[in-house]
Parts: sequence; C-alpha cells; structure tokens
Amino acid sequence: MTREKQRNSASRKLLRMLKWLLPLALVAGLVALAYVPKPVEVDVGIVARGEMMLTVDDEGETRVRERYLISAPLAGRLLRGTLDPGDAVKEGDVLAILDPGAPELLDPRERARAAAIVGAAEASVASARTQSEAREIEAGQLEKAYLRNQVLHEKGNVADAAFEQAESAYRAAKHASAAARSAVEVARFELEQARAAFQRFDVEKGSPDSEDWHFVIRSPLSGHVLRVHEKSSRVLQPGEPVMEVGDSTALEMRIDVLSQEAVKIRQGQRVVVGHWGGGSTLEGRVRKIEPSAYTKISALGVDEQRVDVIADFETLPGEGEVLGDGYRIEARIVIWESKDALQVPTGALFREGEQWAVFRVDGDRARKVVIEIGSDNGDFAEVVSGLSVGDRVVLHPGDRIEEGIPLAPR
Repeated sequence: MTREKQRNSASRKLLRMLKWLLPLALVAGLVALAYVPKPVEVDVGIVARGEMMLTVDDEGETRVRERYLISAPLAGRLLRGTLDPGDAVKEGDVLAILDPGAPELLDPRERARAAAIVGAAEASVASARTQSEAREIEAGQLEKAYLRNQVLHEKGNVADAAFEQAESAYRAAKHASAAARSAVEVARFELEQARAAFQRFDVEKGSPDSEDWHFVIRSPLSGHVLRVHEKSSRVLQPGEPVMEVGDSTALEMRIDVLSQEAVKIRQGQRVVVGHWGGGSTLEGRVRKIEPSAYTKISALGVDEQRVDVIADFETLPGEGEVLGDGYRIEARIVIWESKDALQVPTGALFREGEQWAVFRVDGDRARKVVIEIGSDNGDFAEVVSGLSVGDRVVLHPGDRIEEGIPLAPR
C-alpha cells in the first residue's frame, strides 16, 4: 500500500506540473511562431531562350520612289486639263497643252533663256549617263561579291551577319542603278521638251494661230498622276509646276527618327512595318540614312533633331490590300537580333552597386544573384552570365524582398 500511495502521489504531482507546463509551452510556441517570417507573395518570371530583337521604333510614311514634277518649259496659257490624281498614264501620253502665243516668242531675252535651258538639259543628260555608268559598275562589283559570299555562306565559311550585309549592299546598289537609268530617261525627255520649246522661237516652223503651234507636254514614264497643281486654264511662267507623275506601285519608306537613334542604324538593316491599315506585316531594308538632320517640334512642344531613314519594301500588301503614296506607317528598324538569346524579363533587374542583379527563386527562398546582361529591348534583357534556362526570378522586387526570405509565388 505504501508503494501504491507513493505512485499515486507522483502521478498527481506530474499532472499538476503538466497543467502548468502545457499552457506555458503553448504560449511560447505562439510567441515563436509570431516571430517566424511569413512567405512574401511575389510574381515570378522564367529565364528562357528565344528570338530577341532590339529595334528603333518610330512613325513614317510611304512615298513613290521616283516621282517627277512636270513644269512649264516656256511661258504660255495652259489649256484646261482632263487628268485627275490617280489616273494611269503611259510614257509619251499627253499631260498638258500650252498655247505659247506670239509676242513673247519674239523677245530676244526669252529666246536666250530657252537656248540656255536647252544647254542645261544637254548637260543634265551627260551627267545622268555618267552617274548611270558609275552605278552600273558599282552594282556589278557588289553582285560578284554577293555571289562569292553566297557560296562561302553555304559552306559555313562566312557568318550570317557578313552575308546579310553583302546581300543588302548589292540590293541597294541594284536599286540605285535602276534609279540612275530612270534619271537618264527623264533627262532625255527634258532635253526633247527643251528643244521643242526652243523651236517655237522660229516663226517659220508654224503659225501662232494654228493648233500645231501649241506646245504638248508628255509623260516621261508609265505610271499614275500623283498630284495636279494646275488644272484650270491660266497663263504660266517658265518653271511653274503643272503636275506630278510617278509609278505608284514602286514605293519606299521615309522614317524620321531621333538623331541619337539614327547613329545606331546601318544600311541593310531589316525594317518591320505594322499598323499601316492592312492585316499583314510588311518588311523592308534600310537603303539610306540621310546625312543631315532637321528640327521638328514634337507633340509636347519640344524641339527635336530628326533624321530621315529611307528603306525599300521587300514584301508588299496582299491581295485586296492597298498601300499608296503618303500613307502613314509604324516602322521598327531592327538594329540587333538573335534567334536563340538567353533572356530575362527586365522587370526582375535591379542595381547592385555598378552591376545588375536579380532575386532567383531557390526552392521557396530568395537568393540574390549578380548577373551580366547584353542587349536590352525594354521588355527582355539578354543574359550573358549568372542565370540558366528555367531559372525563376522575382518580378518587380520590393523592399520586403531580401536574401533568404521565404517566398510564395503567385
């Protein structure tokens, strides 16, 4: 009985101790739990490989590549015309008719002026021929270089960038050669017009009262009437514009960019055209960067130095889609691109001294990682070192994110 009483007494003491210890342990656990950091909810991005581009984005417009201003070669009354903008014309078609009259043609000063115009037109023809020959030689040399690079590129001995540069240079030279040949034809046409105008000073060639005395202005090329400056009948002075003609299917782009962006653009770079009104995306190549900038006032009233970039279309609108002269476009000039770049969302980047860093999700903890980046297009940055494919990073890390803190990805 004595031993049994002792056991009962010990049990009662233990029960009394547990009655006090359990609440104390519960309180201590709650206090400890309150000091344990809670997981921070975060948005997570993935490091992945894919196509990446760095572009210069700006607005531009389309325009006819070769447009010609038809002007009055001599003084006279313009007869009322019948052509309207958009009308198709062929080379040699009548664009306008001038009635020179007689009194001014007997003026020695006007005769000397007409003779000077003939001389200038002859010099223009000679200059255009020289330019055409030079462009043709240049295009031939660049074609040979392009063909050599093509063979080497197929064998893997020439890098893609070098081959694309050779191809772009050849395409640009070919366009320039075609434009130079057109310039020769136009110069010849202007010379014929000038000679025909000069013949009106020889009264023996016809009577001022006859229709044969009328001076006919003809189209220098096949295309469309782009603009009519004078349609009503009125007296014109030499050099006054009558209309503009051009081939409306041969379009180019004029993109005005900021001068600090223009220094990054090179001839032959790809141009992606969107938001032009059609359903397809058009492409082109930079042909020329204008050497001079000009001042343009922005929508906010700020003076900006702008530079015109000229590009040729490589793809045209599809069936049922129309793109004409002076249409607005939004162009993206690709100054750098990679088909397989390791990239991280730029929203994950923050500065760590002079370097860039991210918080990588390691299990359920945040780990600060210093990385090296390359190109940055505003949405994604190229990862040179520090991260691997599949790594998860915290997007837009706030002040609560620090090394080792538990995370709860959304």
